[in-house]
Amino acid sequence: MAAPSAAAGVAAVLVALVLLVAGASGARLPARGATVRGAALPRGGAPATAVFALGSFWRSEAAFGCLPGVIRTSVGYSGGSKANPEYRNLADHAECVKVEYDPRLIHYKQLLDVFWASHDPREVFGQGPDVGNQYRSVIFTNGTIEARLAALSKEKEQAKDRSSVITTQIQPLGVFHPAEPEHQKFELKRKPFLLQLIGNLPEEELLTSTLAAKLNAYAAELCPATTQKKISSKIDEVAKKGWPILREI
Repeated sequence: MAAPSAAAGVAAVLVALVLLVAGASGARLPARGATVRGAALPRGGAPATAVFALGSFWRSEAAFGCLPGVIRTSVGYSGGSKANPEYRNLADHAECVKVEYDPRLIHYKQLLDVFWASHDPREVFGQGPDVGNQYRSVIFTNGTIEARLAALSKEKEQAKDRSSVITTQIQPLGVFHPAEPEHQKFELKRKPFLLQLIGNLPEEELLTSTLAAKLNAYAAELCPATTQKKISSKIDEVAKKGWPILREI
């Protein structure tokens, strides 16, 4: 008899977290009946995609997950010629993050702002302790408008300090090769309780879940401070009620 109650509790927690994160970040809430785990846009909407390389993709993915209007995030490899890159054999590819977003809620220029703020574009051949060509700084563009906006943002960033050169490359996006499952939502996976809290989603759902993208940012402490605090408070409240979710009776 406890199973229906537990299921209802799971649904309530998922809905509460989605409302909490979306409301605190300023995002519009999904219409009644919309999928909580997934990322369906309102009717007539079409997601846009942006791809950036800014060092190790583990933390890079988390940098974008809490932004209002971001639908889903994933990591992979791009910018090289190898047909089937793998984490241990990237050849000339760069680690990168793909951001799928609703352009009615967030503009590409805002994603560029996060890109510049989330790494040091003046470093050569890597980022911090991560040294190598795979950690280079790249903006991969989809068409002329994105290329123009990327170039303008690079000029603006360079103007902040003329004593060193921005190393960021701007190039058309070729093939985006998804990374292996263990690299997706890396920060979230370091917090097993958060995974339990959302029902231990299978890999394919973690990859497409808006909630997982936001909690990945939360796990890395990259959501705005007020959002981090509100999510922590909600998690504490849920924990006091006896969660994580029971998997069997």
